[in-house]
Amino acid sequence: MAKDDNGAEHVTAADSPGAQLATSAASTAVVTRDALVNPGFPPHRPRITDLDHKEERKAERTVYTLFYVSIVGSVFAIAAYMAFPIVAEDPGSVRLNNLFIGLGLSLALLAIGIGAVHWGKALMSDHEGVDERHPVRGTEPVRARAVEIFQQANEESGFGRRTLIRNSLIGALVVFPLPAVVLFRGLGPMDQDPVALLEETMWKKGVRLTIDPSGTPIKAADVTLGSSFHVIPEGLSEMGHGRLEEKAKAAVLLIRMDPKDLIEEEDRKSWSYDGIVAYSKICTHVGCPVALYEQHTHHLLCPCHQSQFDVENHCKVIFGPAKRALPQLPIAVDAEGYLIAQSDFTEPVGPSFWERA
Repeated sequence: MAKDDNGAEHVTAADSPGAQLATSAASTAVVTRDALVNPGFPPHRPRITDLDHKEERKAERTVYTLFYVSIVGSVFAIAAYMAFPIVAEDPGSVRLNNLFIGLGLSLALLAIGIGAVHWGKALMSDHEGVDERHPVRGTEPVRARAVEIFQQANEESGFGRRTLIRNSLIGALVVFPLPAVVLFRGLGPMDQDPVALLEETMWKKGVRLTIDPSGTPIKAADVTLGSSFHVIPEGLSEMGHGRLEEKAKAAVLLIRMDPKDLIEEEDRKSWSYDGIVAYSKICTHVGCPVALYEQHTHHLLCPCHQSQFDVENHCKVIFGPAKRALPQLPIAVDAEGYLIAQSDFTEPVGPSFWERA
């Protein structure tokens, strides 16, 4: 406030609210400090293997010994699979089989892991470095730099120089998958060719189509337009041993459409009956059951990986990862009006990786 010669008070610019706020803000302003200085890397501390050649050789022996132990574990798992077979109706054989195979595989994987870690900690170069991010470009200088990096990694790890470690690691990695190969082979019958078994199902000429799971034969007159049935071969429901294996190959989806909607090749027109068609229920992607039928579009959907098949056009693939159409089962009608198979499938059922043609 200021007074004039007559004693009257007047408001000055310094007394205005804006000036007071500015003064307050200036007095409470926070001054930012400078950014922290990069301290750099700590001093390098050499390892005992860097200082003592004997310790380096000892560490090298430890690493390749662990890789050889991994090979022994893999071979032991294969031997255990053969020495302790699973016997039907004997739970003890299952426990022994799982125990010794598990011990072998655990030893194989654990030895590779420990050997790789010990190799990295005791023998590989342990100098810290900085790799600045940069745009990834496929130019010649970048490719040359990539080759240089691989060569540098080879020198630092000693992969090319330490032949015992390298060869034992390669041997351990080669042998380690063998137990899996043997175990997967054991899933199939040992006294028969599994490829031949996969090519054949229970469908034969004259075998009736029956409802799954009751086994009731199906008459053509009972299949109404737009309906679908889950079908198995006659006699499958009464089977004991091997029933699930046979069902996994022979399961069929039966659908009735308007014959005018079917797009049939000349050599397959006799495979359907009055708009009734039968296709394998096993998806040609990875073998999931194709069980979802959309009546309006005449599409079959596999719920596992969303492959779709067009029933109108021989169940050809119209979407998804499946690579080939569902195999069609040729059908006809017997003298009593029941639907029967004309033959087995003319191509392998199931995933495309079982292709054997």
